[in-house]
Amino acid sequence: MSPLSFARNAAAVLALPLLLTACTAAGTEPAADAGPPKPGGTLRLGISSAPDCIDPQQAATNASINVGRQLVDSLTDQDPKTGEIKPWLAEKWDVSDDSTAFTFHLRSGATFSDGSPVDAAAVKTSFDGIKALGTKAQLGFGYLAAYQASTVVDPQTVRIEFSAPSAQFLQASSTMSLGLLAPAAFKQTPEQRCQGTGLIGSGPFVFESLKQNQEIVLAKRKGYAWGSSLFKHRGEAYLDKIDYKIVPEPGVRTGSLASGQLDAATDIQPVDEPQFTGNGFTENIRPNPGVVFNLHANTTRGVLTDEKVRQAVLKGVDRAEVVNTVLTPSYKAATSILGSATPLVSDLSQQLAYDQKGAAALLDGDGWVPGPDGIRVKNGQKLSASVVFSPVFNQNRSALELIQQQLRKIGFDLKIEQHTTAETTQIQLSGNYDFLWYNVTRADPDILRSQFSTKAGNRSKLTPGNPLDAALDAQSSIVDTAKRKPSADEAQQLIIEHAYAIPVFELTQVVALSSKAHAVSFEASSRLQLFDAWLS
Repeated sequence: MSPLSFARNAAAVLALPLLLTACTAAGTEPAADAGPPKPGGTLRLGISSAPDCIDPQQAATNASINVGRQLVDSLTDQDPKTGEIKPWLAEKWDVSDDSTAFTFHLRSGATFSDGSPVDAAAVKTSFDGIKALGTKAQLGFGYLAAYQASTVVDPQTVRIEFSAPSAQFLQASSTMSLGLLAPAAFKQTPEQRCQGTGLIGSGPFVFESLKQNQEIVLAKRKGYAWGSSLFKHRGEAYLDKIDYKIVPEPGVRTGSLASGQLDAATDIQPVDEPQFTGNGFTENIRPNPGVVFNLHANTTRGVLTDEKVRQAVLKGVDRAEVVNTVLTPSYKAATSILGSATPLVSDLSQQLAYDQKGAAALLDGDGWVPGPDGIRVKNGQKLSASVVFSPVFNQNRSALELIQQQLRKIGFDLKIEQHTTAETTQIQLSGNYDFLWYNVTRADPDILRSQFSTKAGNRSKLTPGNPLDAALDAQSSIVDTAKRKPSADEAQQLIIEHAYAIPVFELTQVVALSSKAHAVSFEASSRLQLFDAWLS
């Protein structure tokens, strides 16, 4: 999910002298030699919103996930560079030929923070508990849609079974949303766990305190020795504590970092990025995997029932201009409906090239003629559709207003409708929209099934049994990457070919670091992983 909305307070921004320097990529260090990592200290981390819930199994917003990820371990981990699934609490695993059963062989010696063992029985209790949360498990609910049962094979072996092929589950098992909590945690209500009560994980940090809308403090887990195979060091985390400071105003957040009151800050806005590309500061930057920001068409509404109209809109959006005008070089123009950091993404940049003449030719051939105000008409109907959005990313309105100007050049009238996040969710569920503007983060191509399949979200309102359904079902039934790729490619191709959605740009996480903060890194879903973080 995208970060919560916020407005920029320009007056709070400190004017800093700029030095030309390269931004660091995710997980890399600035050029200056800070010496070897050392333990100790409290990382003061500014975040843009108060987490809705710090229970990892219920959390959905970036702020919540960036806290919860540090509290729990997962059965597996995912390599951010390759997308490959790697060992964590599970040393190895077996998958049935039909991708309905997953058997995990657990490492020995891992414990929850109450001292209880991370064993097969605890895994079963945790997965049964997530399933019982229903829609309160906002992300896990989808991952476990076809979950049937977990079976304790022996103390260190658990088999997790599904009623339908669920190749996506292997990647899901690496996410925080399916991170393990101790059996004792399920004696608390979901609401209590959201506030930290009884939140007992096996992760490298433990919950210490929460001051509503002010700060959340996590402390190092003593004796931690079962980190992911992808972690850079073994043993305990370096940091003694992580102090998440909740600072919604971007200008105040950046000003606090610039003045030394914070060591790092998330959600650096495009307008503020230049402050932190020199003068002792660095930025860690990573695009979000999953569905990019897009205009998702309801193919049963108004002019969008006409495929040629949708294809003209696809050609009429100048993605490079959106990135260059509204965003920064940290952001990427969409090259598919999936972001570039998503495993099995296809490069469809040629199909997404800006082509104003091609768009006009499509509309001319389809009988849409320019009206007196420049907006095309056909049989008395204006070439017009509205887009519903919420300001979950503060550049959304600016991006849509630029797209609106671009589409006017081809005679298309895009009306912009801003709503709250809750209102947008209700509109989406009711189907009462022309275009939806959104993005969804997940480091697996199965995210397309949840948005486009007629058996799931079906945001395009397609009829069952269409070719896209078949491609989405096919990719969901194969764990092997090489065998899965053709159906994942086909799904992306069909979405662009029929313009079911109009991809525009990739959401990017930009974290600014002071000269003291190091290895504030991203995991595969572009969420913070702070086990290796340290302070000089």
